[in-house]
Amino acid sequence: MAVRIVKHAMEIIYFLTDQKLIQVIVDAIVNISVGVVRCQAIDILPNRCVNQKCLADELINTAKGSSNSYAIKKKMKLKELPRPTVDEGYWKK
Repeated sequence: MAVRIVKHAMEIIYFLTDQKLIQVIVDAIVNISVGVVRCQAIDILPNRCVNQKCLADELINTAKGSSNSYAIKKKMKLKELPRPTVDEGYWKK
């Protein structure tokens, strides 16, 4: 089911954009990266419905860097948060 949803989302992206499909995905990944990678466990609801059109729109908006994208909004919010220095946070004992 997940493969079908992603396949349909990719078809929508193909028809809505003039770019190559892989370029849209690469641009989306580049635009949401904040430079710091951390592993975090997440809970996934198995019965959550994902709409192909919503997935395609999110990838397209993220690739464009549009503020309509949830990922871009989240990235902006993370950039606004203060970052701990070496003297504070986990390093300080």
